[in-house]
Amino acid sequence: MPPLHMGEKMKLKELFLKYREIILYLFFGGLTTVVNTVCYFVASWGLGLSAWLSSVVAWFFAVIFAFVTNKIFVFESRGKGKKETKKEAVLFFTARLASLGLIAGIMLVFVDLMGLNELLFFIIGQVVVLVFNYLASKLFIFKKG
Repeated sequence: MPPLHMGEKMKLKELFLKYREIILYLFFGGLTTVVNTVCYFVASWGLGLSAWLSSVVAWFFAVIFAFVTNKIFVFESRGKGKKETKKEAVLFFTARLASLGLIAGIMLVFVDLMGLNELLFFIIGQVVVLVFNYLASKLFIFKKG
């Protein structure tokens, strides 16, 4: 692939700036998904825990990682006092408890109870949770102004 010319670089920069928040959310969401996935399969396959319990363990580690990266890099919610940061954390963890319910419910019903494909429903659950978490963070937790 040939190197980009100045005009192409400017267009890429403009696109990045225009969609910065979504791009960063997807990037850090991808990293959060990696954290979640590794923790899930260590718990499920490595420790032999049920799909439901493995989802809970994975959620715990992923939500800590997600709060820090979302607050600092995605929504740039910096320089706020302790009271505001505490409020964000409570809202964030509350929303993530709802997403935990989503993923745990999906895994419980479709994998543990119905015996359907674990990997397929893990992926479906992650997509549902990704969309839910972005909307909650954007509209309620790290809203500007």
